[in-house]
Amino acid sequence: MSAARKRVAVVGVGTMGSQAAWRLAARGAEVVAYDRFAPGHDRSAAGGETRIFRSAHFEDSRYVPLLKHADALWERLQQETGRELRRLTGCLLMGPTEHQQMATVLESIAEHGLDHEVLDADALAKRFPQYRLEDGDAAVLDRRAGFIRPELTVQTAARRAEQLGARIERYTPVREISPAGGGVEVRTDSGGERFDAVVVTVGPWVNDLLPDLPWEVDIRRLISAWYVPTTDAWFGEERPAFIRTAPTHCYGLPSPDGVSVKLGLSRALHKPAGDPNALDRTVQPEELEIFTELILRHMPDLHADPTRLAVYMEGYTESSRPLIGPLPGAANVVLLAGFSGHGFKLSPAFGDIAADLALDGATAQPIDFVSTVGRTAA
Repeated sequence: MSAARKRVAVVGVGTMGSQAAWRLAARGAEVVAYDRFAPGHDRSAAGGETRIFRSAHFEDSRYVPLLKHADALWERLQQETGRELRRLTGCLLMGPTEHQQMATVLESIAEHGLDHEVLDADALAKRFPQYRLEDGDAAVLDRRAGFIRPELTVQTAARRAEQLGARIERYTPVREISPAGGGVEVRTDSGGERFDAVVVTVGPWVNDLLPDLPWEVDIRRLISAWYVPTTDAWFGEERPAFIRTAPTHCYGLPSPDGVSVKLGLSRALHKPAGDPNALDRTVQPEELEIFTELILRHMPDLHADPTRLAVYMEGYTESSRPLIGPLPGAANVVLLAGFSGHGFKLSPAFGDIAADLALDGATAQPIDFVSTVGRTAA
């Protein structure tokens, strides 16, 4: 069946769903997308004004071809809409040389010929004096990297999908997805609608919508904190994002307005989110202690008291690899879930892959290592 004759629902119009709707509509599919809020909301993971894009990957060098595909699609979406969604400022990757993630970064750079620069402690101190390396640390500047504007991106991709013919049902939670005569029925409080295929991208609501999911998606509550620098070093000519692998995994981005620096932490330091409909958005003082320790140890020219705090949710799998592909026994229900904190930069590629799977049942992109097909249940 051709894309022009296929009706495809997208459930969840956030980080992944907005991109899937764009890519499906671009291929001529009849797209209806549902969101319990509206594209660009701050109640899940796509908030905080900036997210990191990078070409090198800590977790697995097999992501690099997907990052290259995402890179091209970021450029396409910007060209089609005339909006600056991403700015390439570089990203500093720092940590102990013997740490596995730093080894993976260097492996991916060598294997894929990525544009980079290795900095020793003296070079880093001269060029980026705001950071402190420790004995045994390495620093790699990923040049094809920078920041993404998440809220603007989600709204822009959703709007582009609408311009291409998609229909977005805002403030419309989906209650059930079920087989229906060779297709799929999507039920909301207003009734049911039938489709040839469904793409499920509901983020932290995945366990609510799909309670019998054979894989565990651990929903965590994460904190973003903004700090004002006490020197001008953070906003010089070069303003790279950064990630530190160890001893405490963290990341940060100088704000585009040149006022503050946003800091965030990794999964191990996030609390369980509980009910995604009742997220605790109050940050207790003791939750900031780890941020203070990081600042004193590695970024001493940041003022230790935050000027802003925000709470979001993300879904994690045991392996930290996302779930991408059909549900078992339901080839026309395509799942995208559990991106484990590093999905936004890849979202155009995963949206495109979702369109492949929903329309053609297969994709040419190398997703075997993240595919749900043949994946052992947790």
